[in-house]
Parts: sequence; structure tokens; C-alpha cells
Amino acid sequence: MAQPERIAVLGAGSWGTTFAKVLADAGNDVCLWARRPQVAAEINETRCNDSYLPGITLPERLRATDDAAEAVHAAEFAVLAVPSQTLRENLAGWQPLLPQDVTLVSLAKGVELSTLKRMSQVIGEVADVPMERVAVVSGPNLAKEIAAGQPTATVVACSDEERAVALQKACFTRYFRPYTNTDLVGIEISGACKNVIALACGIAAGLGFGHNTMSSLITRGLAETTRLGVALGADPMTFAGLAGLGDLVATCASPLSRNRTFGERLGRGETVVQAQEAAHGQVSEGVKSCSSIRQLAARHGVEMPITDVVHRVCHEGLEPGPAAAELLGRERKAE
Repeated sequence: MAQPERIAVLGAGSWGTTFAKVLADAGNDVCLWARRPQVAAEINETRCNDSYLPGITLPERLRATDDAAEAVHAAEFAVLAVPSQTLRENLAGWQPLLPQDVTLVSLAKGVELSTLKRMSQVIGEVADVPMERVAVVSGPNLAKEIAAGQPTATVVACSDEERAVALQKACFTRYFRPYTNTDLVGIEISGACKNVIALACGIAAGLGFGHNTMSSLITRGLAETTRLGVALGADPMTFAGLAGLGDLVATCASPLSRNRTFGERLGRGETVVQAQEAAHGQVSEGVKSCSSIRQLAARHGVEMPITDVVHRVCHEGLEPGPAAAELLGRERKAE
């Protein structure tokens, strides 16, 4: 498969705009779809998307539109950069517009609430395409750092290795280093669960706990994420890689992480509604995914105590202090 000349990115939020910039910096012609016409106009006229990436100048090879049909016309890759719980609805509207044999690339990290499906499964079902045409990008990829050109690595995963390599070539730049993988299950479970563990780390920080607590939550969070992934057929080694441990550490430790910041507000005593208002109406992915991941784990008989506690803090009124005490007071066991 040749280097693509045209790539569509559907979703002009912080990560969608950033990944569109990466693709343009890699030498591709990129069309970025924005829901709001004023965002598309701002990008085309000023080379900026100040609503999501203030202070970042976007490359000339990136143009924007509010017309999805225009965005995907003749595209070899269509990158889906919308939140996990709205992916199905958005893709249903875009599906009739998609070019034949286009590779669909998911940037979303989550498990669908209504079906407990991973994002690649939702894409395959709604777009009615074989899984070989669905790819995922995941790793320690905080948007603001990448938009500023700070170096990072990521994973591009697809069951069709040739498509994975083509996507790898399409997004390789001097600051963005992609590795290929064929384990979509492991990559996606890692990406969904790390948001929940980051909420737990944020809650702990809000309670005033320090680095030992964070390290313990990250490590035990990785353990329960791996248990779920393996139960679903993932390669255990995936969870030690960039999309597993790498993404987990970045999301749990960085103040740029929405999930970590949201959790910190909960730990300081704010409600989910108050934390959402402070985040300008945005709910972190982990707040929603903790419930679907908890259900998925129960379906497969997998114990996920951190995820369970986060769900109950977010949705059942459990106070953060007692939640921490509950985790510490669990039955003693071998590591």
C-alpha cells in the first residue's frame, strides 16, 4: 500500500487536531472535519484552533471543513477522533460517505456502555467493514505536548499488518515515533482502562496522598487491566508496552490528563457535576468507561477492585476517603 496522499480526520478536538497536525507534518494532505463551521473557518484563516490548542500554529497541508463528505472524499485513511460514547452515532452518519477500501482509524479510548464493545468492534459493526480495515492509535500521547513538537512514541495496531505499516509511515515524524502491533484487544483494553486508573490516581492526589500511593495504584491498576485483557484474548506483553504501561504512566501522572485532573477534583470533595462544570462541561472518558469496564469484567469473571471503587465514587455516592480505606482493607493475598 502506497503512502497515502489524502487523509481525513473526523473530529477537531485537542487530540483530533493534534493528530491531524502530525499527519500533515509527515507529508500528507489532511482534511480535518469540525462540527462547528466557525472552528473550520478559524483553522483555514488563521492556522489555529484556539478553542482546543491555543498557541499552536497548524501546517499549511492541513485544511478544515464542516462538511463530512468533503473531508472523506478520496481519503485512504479516515481517522475517527470523537469520544467513545458518541462514536456509534457519529459513524452511522458518516458511513454512507466513506470511500471503498478506506482504512478506519480509531483514536477513541473506551468501552461502549450499551454493548460493552471495544471501539474497533463498534467501527466494524457500524461501518460494515471487515476488521482488517480497522486500525487503532494508542500510546502516551498527551495532545498539548505532541502539538508543541515534544518527542513521543505510540502504537498503531491493525490485524492487517500491511495496513498497520502504511499507517505507521503516514504518521512518522521527527517527534512522533509509531510502532506497529496486531493485538487490537490488548491495545484497546489498555487505552480504556488507563482512564479509570488515572481517575483513581487523581482522587488519591486530591486526598493528599503522595508518590507511593500513585505508584501502587498504577502498578495494581496495570495488574487488573492485564487480567481483563488476557481474559478477552490479548497478548500479556502488550500491557508492558507503550499502549499499556506507557500510556498508563502518562495519564496517571500528568496534570495535562483530563482524567487525572477530574479525579483530583473528586478527591477534594467536588461532585461529578461540579468537576464537570470546572472542566467546561467535559466529562472525562473514565467517568463513563468505568461502568462499562466494570460490567465487562463481571461478565468474564475478572476481579477489578480499583475500577469497581472508581465506579462507585462516580455513580453511587461512595466518598473518596472510605473508598481508599476499602481498597487498603481488602483481603491479604500474594502479588
